[in-house]
Amino acid sequence: MNITVIGGGLAGCEAAWQLASRGIGVRLIEMKPAKYSPAHVSEHLGELVCSNSLRSNSLEAAAGILKEEMRLLNSLIIQAALATKVPAGRALAVDREKFSAFITEKITTHPHVVVEHREVSSLPEEKEGPVIIATGPLTSEPLAKAVADRLGGRGLSFYDAIAPIVYADSLDFSKLFRASRYDAEKGDYLNAPMDERLYRDFVAAILQAQKVALHPFEDPTYFEGCLPIEELARRGPDTLAYGPMKPVGLVDPSTGKTPFAVVQLRMENAEETLYNIVGFQTKMTHSEQQRVFRMIPGLEKAEFARFGSIHRNTYLDAPRYLDEYSRCATAPHIFFAGQITGVEGYIESTASGLAVALMAALLCLGHVPPLPPTTTAIGGLLRHTRSASRSRYEPMNVNFGLMDPPPQRIPKREKKKFLAQRALRDISAWKAEIDGLYESV
Repeated sequence: MNITVIGGGLAGCEAAWQLASRGIGVRLIEMKPAKYSPAHVSEHLGELVCSNSLRSNSLEAAAGILKEEMRLLNSLIIQAALATKVPAGRALAVDREKFSAFITEKITTHPHVVVEHREVSSLPEEKEGPVIIATGPLTSEPLAKAVADRLGGRGLSFYDAIAPIVYADSLDFSKLFRASRYDAEKGDYLNAPMDERLYRDFVAAILQAQKVALHPFEDPTYFEGCLPIEELARRGPDTLAYGPMKPVGLVDPSTGKTPFAVVQLRMENAEETLYNIVGFQTKMTHSEQQRVFRMIPGLEKAEFARFGSIHRNTYLDAPRYLDEYSRCATAPHIFFAGQITGVEGYIESTASGLAVALMAALLCLGHVPPLPPTTTAIGGLLRHTRSASRSRYEPMNVNFGLMDPPPQRIPKREKKKFLAQRALRDISAWKAEIDGLYESV
């Protein structure tokens, strides 16, 4: 049996890897470099277009549990992240170039994978075999239209901004201090402290800056987890100081005090030549970004390797159109995986691609695979895509609220530990069931 995977991002590459690792032939179709989306620039597979962080590594965080579940399931993306990680405190951040190069090498050299570089503008017919669509939030217009036509409805769109990156050698380190929140020993972030007067001036500049105009037909609906900096500033004069600029857990060594506000910069690559301005996704024009962000202490002469920008995200009303296996109700040979299904984030997208691929192949081979338990982070995410009871379906990051609560009351301080232990136990049991089905084929 052969399965076609459309999309060479994290979800698509993970899906291809899981299938190929079990001896199933994969045709992976990626439109780069023949055509690029507005946010992509690299020819590599698995390109990261926003942050280089895969978030918390701690098992006290849902994101950390999800990554550990994926590691137990032999995730290619987790392998790549661990092989190319850069310091980021308690988070798992990667050197994005080495990360995507690792993924590309693993996929393109696998004997069961054939990679085609071309745009797909129509959906494969049933006679062409099963297909997994993992084209992500930047699905090309022709394919998005084909999907909408097949579903007999319309996908939903929102707009997601990406943060700027500056060159390290253009920073004034004398005005920055290195520290991580609540960690007295490690200092994986550069911190630019602001007093109240500078903070007020900075917020005013953000609000007054010229923004990139959307087309008349575009009606932006932002995802709450990745709001443009100017959208946050618009919500109130202190919103940024309680959001991405919160100084909690940080002490400026030059004063011995906690600043009124702080801008954090995270290492972008292993060579420490690039830094990402954390949480500063924006739709300001490039010239305005340069003017406004140079108000930040230590960034007065900052040179930008990448300016922030805004791009369209497209996702399906998954609970309405997809079944519990992320299979299209009106075309059962078509599966959807990744951010197009309404999971939000790098690791969430990857987890979706992993689970959907494993289940899709078994279904096509005549088995009825078990769903990932909803006691796990992966199972909770997939449940969100099939049963979210909302009047308006929205993307979701992994969180403890998606997982089944403990069966009995336990002390709050022990709850996260219990959830983590249960999740890892149950995902291991699910893997054993899945592996058993594949061995019987």
